[in-house]
Amino acid sequence: MAETMQLSVSLPMAGSWATPANTLRVARRAEALGYGSVWTISRLLYALEPRNDYPAAPGEPWPEPFRSVADSIVALAFVASATERIRLATGVINPLFYSPVMLAKQLATLDVLSEGRLTVGVGLGWSEDEYEAVGTPFRGRGRRLDEFLECLTLLWTREEVEFHGEFYDVPRSIVEPSPVQRPHPPLLVGGYADAAFRRAVTLGDGYVAGNLPLAETAPLVARVRDAAEATGRDPTGLHVVSRGRVELTEQPRGPGRRPLVGSLDEIHEDIGRYREAGLSELFLEFNLDVRLTAPESDPDASLQHVLSLLEELSPARSHRP
Repeated sequence: MAETMQLSVSLPMAGSWATPANTLRVARRAEALGYGSVWTISRLLYALEPRNDYPAAPGEPWPEPFRSVADSIVALAFVASATERIRLATGVINPLFYSPVMLAKQLATLDVLSEGRLTVGVGLGWSEDEYEAVGTPFRGRGRRLDEFLECLTLLWTREEVEFHGEFYDVPRSIVEPSPVQRPHPPLLVGGYADAAFRRAVTLGDGYVAGNLPLAETAPLVARVRDAAEATGRDPTGLHVVSRGRVELTEQPRGPGRRPLVGSLDEIHEDIGRYREAGLSELFLEFNLDVRLTAPESDPDASLQHVLSLLEELSPARSHRP
């Protein structure tokens, strides 16, 4: 796995740089440079008086880029018609903000329109405010997600489907179109509780992490493999993905810096270290860099900065000695 890690990139999704033109330019250039996938981020709303903290920054306001985030499925549909080979990945959507039939229909349609290029990353989310806004209880969400994914898989794989569970009901129906990819698009599950790893290997095809520190990558890959073996599943077929927040600095940062923050040489070195840790795919994330996303930022300048980085960090260059 370490020798074949796929390098991917996030689409412009948040803040001022997430314009239609920039979204297409990043997707097309990433495809031309050999990146494996384009990924989204998801945020339903920006709570002004949040009930709970952003887990990555407890005690602080939510990150400024969260104020304006495009819809993942719509954004991927937009770039699907402008690309041919690059995969389209949600990183990550919360299924509990939808009904199973609605999400199955939308994602199957996207897989058909993209001719089988969709990867579906899902997670439970963390915002109590977002759950309130869609009318889904925050408590019991893990059990609800288990049932949702079971129902979603049936909707994608059965010619006729009928489902009656604790939370969801589908009358005996035909739900078409079916996804191009069979039995269904790759389904990756995120989260850090034991239940999330169990879910990833029993209801999914792998695992997707947030901004995973390098020191935690190899143990997490091992945890996914152990969870698979505990359920009798072959771990070699599972995909393990992480977002990697990139920030280029003018001067090297040296020891103790956050991974993927530093000079080009340091970032290249970090990409190699993620590969050695056993990650299947790393997608470079730019949406959380406030220099690119702030309202006062120039969208054209932000685009040129990212396009330059994509050139320098392209998969061919990332394999350099």
